[in-house]
Amino acid sequence: MSFHWTDREVREALGLTLQNVAPDLAFTRISTDSRKVEPGDLFLALSGERFDGHDFLSEALARGAAGAVVARAAGAAVVREIDTGEKRGLYHVSDTLHALGKLAGHRRKALDATVVGITGSSGKTSTKDLLKEALQGSLRVHATEGNLNNRIGLPLTILAAPAEAEALVLEMGTNEPGEIRALTEVTGPQIGVITTVSESHLEKLGSLDGVLEEKLDLFRGLPGDGVALVGDEPPVLEERAREVVPNLVVTGWSDRPKPEHRPEDPGVADRGCFRFRWRGEPVQLRMPGRHSVQNALLALAVADALGVPARDAARRVGKVEAGGMRSEVRILGSLTLLVDCYNANPQSVRAALDLLVTIQESGPRVAVLGSMLELGENARTLHRQALEDALALPLDLIVATGLFAEAVRWVSPPIGGPELLIAPELDQARDVLLQSLGGTEVVLLKASRGVGMESLIPKLEDRFGPGKAA
Repeated sequence: MSFHWTDREVREALGLTLQNVAPDLAFTRISTDSRKVEPGDLFLALSGERFDGHDFLSEALARGAAGAVVARAAGAAVVREIDTGEKRGLYHVSDTLHALGKLAGHRRKALDATVVGITGSSGKTSTKDLLKEALQGSLRVHATEGNLNNRIGLPLTILAAPAEAEALVLEMGTNEPGEIRALTEVTGPQIGVITTVSESHLEKLGSLDGVLEEKLDLFRGLPGDGVALVGDEPPVLEERAREVVPNLVVTGWSDRPKPEHRPEDPGVADRGCFRFRWRGEPVQLRMPGRHSVQNALLALAVADALGVPARDAARRVGKVEAGGMRSEVRILGSLTLLVDCYNANPQSVRAALDLLVTIQESGPRVAVLGSMLELGENARTLHRQALEDALALPLDLIVATGLFAEAVRWVSPPIGGPELLIAPELDQARDVLLQSLGGTEVVLLKASRGVGMESLIPKLEDRFGPGKAA
C-alpha cells in the first residue's frame, strides 16, 4: 500500500489542526539524528538526559530537512530557526518522544502486515531472530535490528518498514512500568509472545509480580481474535496469562504444553546445540542450550499461526546462529569459551549454567559469574540463591566476582562441590582465572552487560590462542 508523509498525514498522526494544510508539502522519511538527515526529511527533535535534539536543528535544516517536530517549550527560537522563507513544516507538540510513537502508530495502521510483538525477561532477541528466519521465504518480513526495542528504537523500526512488508516482528523491551503498554499502543500487535519472566529490572519494576504485570500488558493490548503465546517456565507465567487471554498457546519442555508444542525426541548434538522433531519435521539448532529449544518452539508456533509450512519453518530455524555474547561458543586452542555477557538475571544465569553442564565437550567446567544488575533491594538475596544453585552443580571451579563475590559470605559451599574462588574486581577475576586454567577447560563468562566481562576475552586469547566461532 502506497504511503507518503504529507503535511496532512503528519498533522493527522500528531493530532494537530488540519486547517491551512499545505497541499504541496511532503517528506521523504522521519529522522531523529541530525547527522543522518537527508534532503526532504522531517526532523524530530528528541530530548534525553544527555542531549537535546533542538540544539541540532540548525544542522538538520542545513542538511535539507523539509520540516521539524519540536517541543512547544522550544518556543520562539525554533520558529526563528525554521523561518527561512522556504516552505518548511513546523509541528509543535508537548512531548517529541510521544510524538515519535504517534507517527509510528499512524504508519503501522497504513501497513498491510501482521504484527508480532515479542517480550520477556530473557530470550526475546533470540526468539525474534529465530522467528524472522522461520518466516523468510514465505512472507516479506521486517524485524527489529539489534536491540532497538525501546520507545525510540521500536517506533523507528516501524517507520523504516517497507510498504510491501507482510509481517513485522518487533522486540519489546522494558525497565519500568508502562513501557510495554506504550509500545503495544504504538505497534497494535495481532500476535503476542512472552518468552519467560524472571527477576529483572527490579529497581523500577519492584518484584517478579511487577515484571509479570508489565509483560502481560502485551496481551492486554491484543485484539479479541489475537494470538497469545508463552513459554512454560516459570509456571506462574502461564497461570497469570490465562487470566488475561482466553486462548493461550504454551510451548516448552514440561508436560503442560500440548504435544505439538513440545520437542519430540530431543537430544544434544555438537557444541551443546539440540536436535528434535517438530510436527514430524527434523530441527537441528545452531543456538546452544535447552533455553534455545524453548525460543525455537515459540518461533515455530508463531510461524505455524502465520501459515508457514512446517518443513520450511523447521529447516530455517536451524540456520540461526547465537548472537554476539548470547550463549556464543568460541574455541581458543583447546579451550572452549561460552560467552554469555549480554544480559543477566537469575533465570538466564541458570540457563547459562545448564548449558555449561550439558555441553558435550571434554575438560573441567569453569563458571565465571559477574554481577546481575538492576535488581534493587533484592540483589543480595538473588545473587546468594544463584550462587547456591551453581555450587550444587557438577562444576569444577566457580570464580565469583562483583556482587557474586559479596554473596559468598552468605553461602556454605557443599563438601565435594566446586572449588570457589573470590575476586571482587574484574581485573582480579582475570588474574585468578588465568592462574587457574590449564587450557582444556570449558569456561562460561556470565554477567550483565554493564559489567564488561567480555574484556576478559582478549587476555584469554593472548594465553590460549585467537578465538574462532565453534
